[in-house]
Amino acid sequence: MRTSSCVNYYVLCLVCWVLLGITGVSTRSHSLVKRFSGVYPGPYIDARNMTNVTVQLNTHAYLPCKVRQIGNKSVSWVRTRDDHILAVDRTIFIADDRFQSHFYDKTNTWSLLVKYAQKRDEGEYECQISTEPKLSHTVRLIVIVPQIEILGDKDRYVKTGSTVILQCVVKNSLEIPFYVFWLHQERQLFDRKGKMNIQTKLIDGTNDTSSNLTIHNAGPEDSGNYTCRPSNLDSTSVQLHVLNGEHPAAIQRGISSVPGCCRFLCWFAGALSLTASESERGRLCGLLLVSLAVALTQTYLPTTGPAWYR
Repeated sequence: MRTSSCVNYYVLCLVCWVLLGITGVSTRSHSLVKRFSGVYPGPYIDARNMTNVTVQLNTHAYLPCKVRQIGNKSVSWVRTRDDHILAVDRTIFIADDRFQSHFYDKTNTWSLLVKYAQKRDEGEYECQISTEPKLSHTVRLIVIVPQIEILGDKDRYVKTGSTVILQCVVKNSLEIPFYVFWLHQERQLFDRKGKMNIQTKLIDGTNDTSSNLTIHNAGPEDSGNYTCRPSNLDSTSVQLHVLNGEHPAAIQRGISSVPGCCRFLCWFAGALSLTASESERGRLCGLLLVSLAVALTQTYLPTTGPAWYR
């Protein structure tokens, strides 16, 4: 009786093992048939692949190429403008280490990574599959270069004691800067109560960033180069000249560049604008009018006498 039970038990185990084996083989066979049968019996490129990738200057660009049923085929990345082979599978064939090739198994995606993308990287990149005939997919990389500007002239002239406001604007930016640094003579500036403050904010209704540097009671020590430096972007600078109010060097330097201008007249115009006393302004204004009359007389008097005089 006990022997019969043991035999029945072993027979039942054998039947279960056979059934499980058949089921497993059947499942794997079904998987293979499902993967390589139908409209695409071999590798094919997913129609939902992106064709354009837009990134900001100095950020990372990922160019995707989703390939189905790739099997044992290779994937290559080629830069279209010069037909340079950048990568085959994960092997890189360019000296520029900013380029890398990655494979994401869950999505069957080969991705070309361009680190710290530059404007020169812009263009078309082709993903190629080593089939016969060749399968390929083109991705266009667009690199946006934000515009950075300190509003106003590159050279600023102010009187001692003035309040100076420098406004730096970042336009055409895909990403808001994490920070905007201000530097004076390459030294980073910070808020100083009663003397200096920095305010950075988004401009209403836009994706542009504005950063204002305000200097109170400007003195000669505040003269020099001021630089606006947003994160991950180039910088821009202006020169600030704080004048004491005597004979402004800026005006004297600029006189020679004004065509047809009397040096004496230009000097008085600059002195008048920097004079705080009302009495001195009146006196200088009179001298300015006399100088203007002299200049006009010299301009319109004939250089030679009339014919009958000669």
